[in-house]
Amino acid sequence: MSSDNEVDILVVEDNASDAELTIRALKKQHNANRIFLVTDGEEALDFVFARGSHQGRNKAAKPKLILLDIKLPMVNGLEVLKELKSNSATKGIPVVILTSSAEEVDIYESYQAGANSYIVKPVDLENFMSAIANLGMYWTLLNKAPI
Repeated sequence: MSSDNEVDILVVEDNASDAELTIRALKKQHNANRIFLVTDGEEALDFVFARGSHQGRNKAAKPKLILLDIKLPMVNGLEVLKELKSNSATKGIPVVILTSSAEEVDIYESYQAGANSYIVKPVDLENFMSAIANLGMYWTLLNKAPI
């Protein structure tokens, strides 16, 4: 993983095995060399806004993509999403919800809060790795974001 100044993808995931698989899939396809992992919603916000334990980080070096789980300790993923999308400095960062929840209410609330995409983690390992690789390629290489 990279230092926290230049980051292509911020992974916000509290499950260690899911985080490891996600990072491995992204690196295997060479979608992003600079991946940073945080394990709770509070740290995700601290990272993006360069505060708390990430104070001193270059706040202008925003991630190209945030992969965000919904069920997180400290601050849940929906609250993180709402804060990111309500701030003019961060609302343009693509946020993809990557979660095991297929609950309609979670999907609806995520899109209402500004999620760019909602993906239910595939249970099958091969499908999971493929989904993450394709996701990383789309958002970091193919998608054209405003400058």
